[in-house]
Amino acid sequence: MLASSSYNSNYEMIPDVTCLLSNMPDPVTARESIWLPFIQEELQCDEETVIIGHSSGAAAAMRYAETHNVFGLILVGAYTSDLGDENERESGYFSRPWEWEQMRRNVGHIVQFGSTDDPFLPWEEQQAVAEGLGAVLHKYTDRGHFQNTQFPELIDAMRKLRAAA
Repeated sequence: MLASSSYNSNYEMIPDVTCLLSNMPDPVTARESIWLPFIQEELQCDEETVIIGHSSGAAAAMRYAETHNVFGLILVGAYTSDLGDENERESGYFSRPWEWEQMRRNVGHIVQFGSTDDPFLPWEEQQAVAEGLGAVLHKYTDRGHFQNTQFPELIDAMRKLRAAA
């Protein structure tokens, strides 16, 4: 099983899991036209891959899952709109409706982490992702935008997905 993530966590503690940590190209605007080909061609995410996406990475993971089969998605700080932000609008992820049903068909397991005190993402947006995807939602009230380097729940979620493989 391959886990593709931008989180620096202890995936090596999970047997039979290989983790690719990669700096994404175009990190400021996070353009869909650059990130999705990178996910496919450089990270080679496929039906044995769990994609872990945070914030813009969650949006990219969801758009990727609209057209590709993956084993699982772990979404952290996921949202559904450009939030009225020009940079988010330029990314391209929010220019069309989300294909929730197609994502559910293409992904075996979907786990989501969100926090009601996220300073960037309204809870309603995070809840809309969970409802659209039928995700297992881990709701917090004190994690903000999950920018802390300690995230043991993410490791636990990966362990559970590994056990389901």
